[in-house]
Amino acid sequence: MDIIKYLEEDGVATIALNRPDSYNALTARMLSELKQAFKKAESSSDVRCIVLTGNGKGFCSGQDLKEVSGDVDHGEMIRTSYAPVIKQMKACEKPIVAAVNGVAAGAGFSLALACDFRLMHEQASFVNAFIHVGLVPDSGNLLFLSRLIGEAKALELAVLGKKVHAEEALNLGLATKVIKEDEWELSSRQFATKLAAMPTQAIALIKRSLKLAHLELDAYLAHEADMQRIAGKTVDHHEGVEAFKQKRKPVFTGR
Repeated sequence: MDIIKYLEEDGVATIALNRPDSYNALTARMLSELKQAFKKAESSSDVRCIVLTGNGKGFCSGQDLKEVSGDVDHGEMIRTSYAPVIKQMKACEKPIVAAVNGVAAGAGFSLALACDFRLMHEQASFVNAFIHVGLVPDSGNLLFLSRLIGEAKALELAVLGKKVHAEEALNLGLATKVIKEDEWELSSRQFATKLAAMPTQAIALIKRSLKLAHLELDAYLAHEADMQRIAGKTVDHHEGVEAFKQKRKPVFTGR
């Protein structure tokens, strides 16, 4: 990998978009490397949390329009370049944190929405910029967005294409946390390492269960029982119970 930087440390895989001169605008090659990076993090037994961020001043400015010719088939571009990345991310059962260090526009916004948590630098912003070039939001954007903030507000952001600053994103429920500039590096790192120290399998089962939240009650309760049976057999569950009995902090290992 070249234009995606990958680092594993303390149970956290950090995936950094690395085209800072273009605010990390996306190219076909970059998307291919991004999919590989998520696949690598998912398969690594040392990784218990994944962070997606951008190098430089921006998180991701969306598709690099310099790579788009006049006769491009946008549907084919979505099917071959963007959809595989989003599918890889959503199939991942490890927690994924978007560390949004700057503007996340267009497909960059979609990448942030595909993550489980969104930490925002106080100067960061989201922009559903597709409307400004006569396109519709893609890469799962409206699906994820409407689930987070409702259909009416999702329509507003998509059609008006206005910039959503960090504090507004927090109020809307788009951001997990807004972090001040002088605390950004430490606080975002601490958030990820905390997730990496949690019961990894329980998190995976929670993510799996949320995907089935559309089920009727009886079917969901049956699924829930299956998930709890699996969780109850993990080493981390037994460690949690013992720690509670001994009045100490549990040490989870992800097993």
